Amino acid sequence: MSYVLVEKADRIAWVTLNRPEKLNALNNEVLQELERVFADLEQDAEVGVVVVTGAGEKAFVAGADISELKSLDTAGARVQALGGQAVFQRIESMPKPVIAAVNGFALGGGCELALACHIRIASENARFGLPEVSLGIIPGYGGTQRLPRLVGKGVALDLILSGEMTPAADALRMGLVSRVVPLADLKATAEKLAKTILSRGPLALRSALAAVNEGSEMPQEQGLQYEAALFGLLAATTDMQEGMGAFLEKRPAAFKGL
Repeated sequence: MSYVLVEKADRIAWVTLNRPEKLNALNNEVLQELERVFADLEQDAEVGVVVVTGAGEKAFVAGADISELKSLDTAGARVQALGGQAVFQRIESMPKPVIAAVNGFALGGGCELALACHIRIASENARFGLPEVSLGIIPGYGGTQRLPRLVGKGVALDLILSGEMTPAADALRMGLVSRVVPLADLKATAEKLAKTILSRGPLALRSALAAVNEGSEMPQEQGLQYEAALFGLLAATTDMQEGMGAFLEKRPAAFKGL
């Protein structure tokens, strides 16, 4: 049985975490499958956008598999954290947009998975949280680093130190997610967003992801220089000529990725 399902349609890859009986909890087998899936999707020319979600209506991913973590010693726990971080770093570094469609509990490693995605949309029943301190540990798959960069240090520390769950409406207000919709509308909303993104210039999308992801780790002046360099490179592309020509001619652009 595969714990990570992949369906492809209309240049969208739907990646579903598939352990509904365990609320899609992350164990080592799931992490390894997830890494393989994203390695394949990165090279798949037929895929332009990836949507990640969870099986069932209760959970996106309810956390890591505690039964595996409990037996770890200091060295093993560090290796475990580095391994999970590497998988989520691959997702964050994906040159194609990755949307998290959060359809329920996104706790611990599940929240960290959502944070690694480029865009997060949530159903109204979604709940976010990093409850690791209640287990005597801290988030280990990037939560202490990505959450403060997304919502600010104070809000992040509130969530991390309290270990409390945050409902979708509050996650929207703090900027943890960009959209909240009824559960029944979540897939359609993700699909509409993915198709909108797919209508844009693919080289521009790749450059925009690089500008934000890499530039945000640089001092602002260096980030501005990086943005300008990418802007300049795009000016030499056929896609730029097509996009601007289509705008002036009041027609849809037909991008070629050239």
